[in-house]
Amino acid sequence: MAYRNASKLGGPIPKFGDYHVWKALYYIAGNSPLGRKSLASLLKIGEGSTRTILNMLQEDGMIAINKNGVSLTKAGMDIWKTVRMDIQSLKVPELTIGEMDCAVRVPGMAGAIKFGCEERDAAIKNGAIGATTLVCSNNVLIFPGSYYPVDQRVENALRDRFDISDGDVVIIGTASDPERAELGAVTAGLELMGGLRIRRELDDVLTQRSTGSELLSLAFAVHDLVGGLPVCAKSRDNLGIRIEDGKVIDNAYTGAVLEEVINAGTTIRRVAISGPYKGIRVIVTPIELDKRVIAAIGVVDIRSMAGTNNLIRLRSEDE
Repeated sequence: MAYRNASKLGGPIPKFGDYHVWKALYYIAGNSPLGRKSLASLLKIGEGSTRTILNMLQEDGMIAINKNGVSLTKAGMDIWKTVRMDIQSLKVPELTIGEMDCAVRVPGMAGAIKFGCEERDAAIKNGAIGATTLVCSNNVLIFPGSYYPVDQRVENALRDRFDISDGDVVIIGTASDPERAELGAVTAGLELMGGLRIRRELDDVLTQRSTGSELLSLAFAVHDLVGGLPVCAKSRDNLGIRIEDGKVIDNAYTGAVLEEVINAGTTIRRVAISGPYKGIRVIVTPIELDKRVIAAIGVVDIRSMAGTNNLIRLRSEDE
């Protein structure tokens, strides 16, 4: 994933999604204990992003961090078992259209498959140019929605890479490069399984000291609700997060309107006059607990002509 220029913020800006969190669990489960620098290198993201991911996992009780490195706790291993997939890079030109392919085996999820187009769409949405879904029925790999088996050479190639059992699903992502092929396949598999099942308890209620990672679930929910518009959020006493295109791009964020809303305790709708969204209309509302404002969350309306132009200018300056 590409990073924005972080020089103005004095440090790296993390940019990651569920794929990177899943891949972190994948590497920690297979290489425990694992150092943070080694994990960042494997994930191909910066140490700032890796630190944020590890903080999230540690807060959920899924990992333990000591001088030897990072390892999964029992709770983390239990969660990993619910989202575990096998992953292999391979080439299946009989089924795919991209230069590079990556396949994942999703155990026991054949019953959740409809026609395979859902997995294809999820892969394309996340950077791949396509995806092919196969299910194992009566010990034969078939195309979903039919009893038509795949070519025997393809089945042999997949069984050489995976231990495939009845009820398993194989999703093959395809793209112009291996990273996007893998991202598409893994993300499609995660959506098939219902996403990362990270446990949240009632005592995770937001407070005025909540960190950016504690605001993630709420911010991403709003991000999806408003059709992918940028979302910013922060607690009263901590820096917050900024989300664009389904990814965290700043985990130490604050803005003038966010701060004003927290202090005023009322929703504000106006064109921002400073910060990365200068010239773009924003809508920010307070979050209250026990009649006290503890945080604020806002949406950036880039649909207006002025907002679109400013976003294009912002991105061109950051490149």
